[in-house]
Amino acid sequence: MSPTPAAGPEGTHSGQGTPGGEPVRILLCDDHAVVRAGLLALLGSAPGIEVVGEAGNGEEAVATAEKLRPDVVLMDLQLGAGIDGIEATRRIAAMRDGPYVLVLTTYDTDADITRAIEAGATGYLLKAEQPEELFAAIRAAAQGRTALSPPVASRVMAQMRNPRPTLTERETDILGQLSQGLGNREIARALFISEATVKTHLGRIYDKLAVDTRAGAVAVAKERRLLP
Repeated sequence: MSPTPAAGPEGTHSGQGTPGGEPVRILLCDDHAVVRAGLLALLGSAPGIEVVGEAGNGEEAVATAEKLRPDVVLMDLQLGAGIDGIEATRRIAAMRDGPYVLVLTTYDTDADITRAIEAGATGYLLKAEQPEELFAAIRAAAQGRTALSPPVASRVMAQMRNPRPTLTERETDILGQLSQGLGNREIARALFISEATVKTHLGRIYDKLAVDTRAGAVAVAKERRLLP
């Protein structure tokens, strides 16, 4: 099944390169050199697509996007040390007349999808997709059209029908620590906050998730895919 494209202006999607007929210029961003090499070889076989640069971390992706001005940045989310793919996406999306960002990742949690879209990503694709689906998504992204992997599109629709609780970044951090079995004191030390602050956040988390125990909070968070 192909990625789900959002509706765009009629006649703008040629299926090959950009609307003007030029190849879609791509910047690859992934912290694994082997993955980048594989994508480079794969995209080299695609008509109407040209890889013009590579980046191994978020900072490099932002700087290279600013310099080369590709049409699309193919962005992984987990990039090792430095800023992650979400922050890199946010900075690139904020550029004046900057490139579109198409996330290509193995992570499909609600938290990751929401953060990427809020950061300005044009599309969200999973690495399990078939090559033809990746090519189609790249061409759609180059025209500013949204392309989502079918599982991601289904999840987005489910969120729209049944909005998940909105947790703050700090509450999400605490939930993550909670899922690792840490107690309040350990969470406080890990996040450099007081135990009282941890307890306050836990109370808010319990209210939002409609639970009254730590185990219940973790169970609901996993069920609703709230953990990054």
